[in-house]
Amino acid sequence: MAFSLSAFLRTAERAELMALQNRPLRVFIVAAEPSGDMVGAELVRALRASGSPVEIAGVGREAMAAEGVTSDIDLSALSVLGLFDGLRVWRLVHERAEACARAAAAFDADQVVLIDSWGFMLRVAWKARKVCPRARIVKYIGPQAFATRPGRAKALARAVDNLLAIHPFDPEYFEPYGLPTIVVGNPALERDLTGDGEAFRGRHGISPDARLMLVLFGSRKAEVERLFDDFADTAEWLARDRPDLRLVTVVAPSVTEAVSSRLASRSALSGMIVTGPEERLDAFAAADAALACSGTVTLELSRMGVPSVVGYRLGPVAWTIAWNFMLKAPFVSLVNIAAGEELLPERLQTRAVPEYLVPEMARLLDDAEHRKTVSGALVATTGLMAGQGEGASVNAARALFDLGPL
Repeated sequence: MAFSLSAFLRTAERAELMALQNRPLRVFIVAAEPSGDMVGAELVRALRASGSPVEIAGVGREAMAAEGVTSDIDLSALSVLGLFDGLRVWRLVHERAEACARAAAAFDADQVVLIDSWGFMLRVAWKARKVCPRARIVKYIGPQAFATRPGRAKALARAVDNLLAIHPFDPEYFEPYGLPTIVVGNPALERDLTGDGEAFRGRHGISPDARLMLVLFGSRKAEVERLFDDFADTAEWLARDRPDLRLVTVVAPSVTEAVSSRLASRSALSGMIVTGPEERLDAFAAADAALACSGTVTLELSRMGVPSVVGYRLGPVAWTIAWNFMLKAPFVSLVNIAAGEELLPERLQTRAVPEYLVPEMARLLDDAEHRKTVSGALVATTGLMAGQGEGASVNAARALFDLGPL
């Protein structure tokens, strides 16, 4: 019988495909930010609970490590804010991206799942394409092309094979560039956000009748640096005229030292209760209102019906660029975008100061009827945002199994 190289190669390819089909799906997950790390941990649990054979590795932080997905690659230094903050760690970004890609290749991943963190994950995708070209590269949570930089949709389409999106309107921004997009729902809205507010008040000696205000400085050091003084001044001014007002801050591990050192110099805030992730939901459930740095936390507070005032600040040059060339949506908070109105007052950049923050917080603290109305609207809006199905992580896990290897 004559030897046919092409027939031999086809047979070898079929044999390799069969071998791949008989082995567990190998999923490599990368998450850089604390919020993405939580999403990654939820995805790990959903993949394992599916009943389908799967092997998981990756690079994350505390939440993924708690699920047994550990790595020697440290991504904590990448929690920066804004264009010019990012430039300070540019070399580190490329080094860590290269390390993540090579770790995926060493794992022989069928899929590389990149969660959130637009700039860093784009570089991981580029490098992964080179060192593990046969892996399917999946972005979980796309850049907010509807709000800033629509061109990011085109860039993402060139870098990855699939997008697992969290907003129902995402496909119209990404699919025109040829990026297959599956809407899985918002991870923040599938979580059990049940907290025991009464127990929190009891543990900390807070009267049931006292008003409780959360002051949330952010989960990144740059956010704390830019917002702390104005948030602290706002809290001091409000507490000065309200003897029953109790102040609480929930601090992420990534900024514990930054917040604690600053609070130590604020004698007027010596009575502020400082707690961590272990009491987070209880503190949220106990709160009447919150002053919060823009981010996922405002979505979670909204789901729990806690009215909030949102503050945010970039560096002056980065803000000028963002304001004039990038921001497309009328709001920065997803709840406001979904509602089509400012349910969460947004005080950004030069307006993230006590002059503007105090009146909005005072209205929430002093007007119980207004507080109740806003709370109901927030719960209703986030209920619509949660989407259908069994929750984002289960939907995402099912999508990954359906997609399979590249």
